[in-house]
Amino acid sequence: MQVRNPKHRALLGQLSDMDLRLLRVFKVVVQCGGMAAAELELNIGISTISRHVKDLETRLGLVLCRRGRAGFTLTPEGQTVYEETLRLLVSLEAFRARVDGIHDRMGGELQVAMFDKTATNPAARVAEAIRRFTEAAPEVVLNLHVASIQEIERGVIDGSYQIGIIPEHRSSGSLVYTELFEERMLLYCGAGHPLFGAAHDKLNWDGIREHAFAGLGFHSPNLKLTHRARLTRSATASDQESVATLILSGKFLGFLPDHYAESFERAGRMQAIAPRRFHYRCRFVSLFRRSPQPSRAALLFQECLGAAHAGEKKAGAKAGGESQKGGVAPGDAGASAASAKPARGASKRAAAGA
Repeated sequence: MQVRNPKHRALLGQLSDMDLRLLRVFKVVVQCGGMAAAELELNIGISTISRHVKDLETRLGLVLCRRGRAGFTLTPEGQTVYEETLRLLVSLEAFRARVDGIHDRMGGELQVAMFDKTATNPAARVAEAIRRFTEAAPEVVLNLHVASIQEIERGVIDGSYQIGIIPEHRSSGSLVYTELFEERMLLYCGAGHPLFGAAHDKLNWDGIREHAFAGLGFHSPNLKLTHRARLTRSATASDQESVATLILSGKFLGFLPDHYAESFERAGRMQAIAPRRFHYRCRFVSLFRRSPQPSRAALLFQECLGAAHAGEKKAGAKAGGESQKGGVAPGDAGASAASAKPARGASKRAAAGA
């Protein structure tokens, strides 16, 4: 354990505003991966950041990190302090939200995280929900994050995020889900691939399996399809941008949202392969923690999401029914996301039962 000399150790008693400031600086340094990278985020010089971290180490009597030519790394004690800092700051924000509720006002911050490449989806009306929310709660600072499905789920559960927006792929009893919108996923090849510009009329899944496939490597609708269609991943991607890059190499096939791939198609860099045959749909949901009860700001944002997407639910249901006429053959891959189970829960039920 990296503990300083006991003779010089200052045991942490009551937390002061300065302690909280030092902890917030430390949190940003860890999230940015080092002091140099945290300069812009904190808007203070690296020497000041270094002094703040050193002051925190002195205050706690612990060595929190190693910094030098080898880079920035946390000690085991530093990792523990970082995790406890996140819990502390989440609790403070929850306290502030509850006090604001007593005074019938909304302030503080709201952390919202969403899966990548949704801004180009015409069915995704998150921007409209944000407009509604900021007009209704102008004093709340809204922080919007882009993260992986697993990071969002984990962040909502541990309180780092209050609201998440992800493709529906599984459910947890500790989270409340509400359907929002859908997106259509098509199979693409890049310029230079043998299937680019070729006739696809007689192409079936056996033919697709003869080509290298790039897919997401984490639990997701994409991974489910990979397994059910018996596709072998020759390359693994961490997000949609990575899948697109692999497809653009001309060496891999992969599924992408049609709205995201549209610009590549117009530029002649990608081509959808038999889109009436090889496609599936992803249903996106919002999620928040069932307990403790979400803040008023979180519930309001959820309400704004529901109002913004009210028309999309009807359109999505119609599109989902039509997708059964084509797309991934149930007898072959059985991967059409239109057959996914409905999202669990709704914001009104959650507000009453959280």
